[in-house]
Amino acid sequence: MRVVIQRAGHASVTINGTCKASIGKGLMILVGIEESDGKEDIDWLCKKIVNLRVFDDENGVMNKSILDTGGDILVISQFTLHASTKKGNRPSYIRAARPEISVPLYEQFCRELSLALGKEIGTGEFGADMKVELMNDGPVTICMDTKNKE
Repeated sequence: MRVVIQRAGHASVTINGTCKASIGKGLMILVGIEESDGKEDIDWLCKKIVNLRVFDDENGVMNKSILDTGGDILVISQFTLHASTKKGNRPSYIRAARPEISVPLYEQFCRELSLALGKEIGTGEFGADMKVELMNDGPVTICMDTKNKE
């Protein structure tokens, strides 16, 4: 699984002109799923995300997690995170999992992340044409890949 985590002042996702979910201060997460992903990837990411210290403490140092701040999370599925641009100019998405694999994993990831956070999270709609708005706070943007745990 590959994620892009952005610290948000606010974020929202709109589908067909209707706002499906919005958050205030928190994290907006784009998630891409590949064929080999599974429960281990979900568990590792959920633990990392809720404990990631990217929010300022009283001294202005990024020392607090989303759990410490009580912030919200918005998760958006994004198969294009697995784009390969190695050959030619048209990205290849061959590494992105097919819907029959990625949809259940996306839904499980969202459930597990909600449990780890201790409250409901906002989500987009898998496969929909989504309009995502974000006020990136900082900006703070962190990329993680469960196949390359740096």
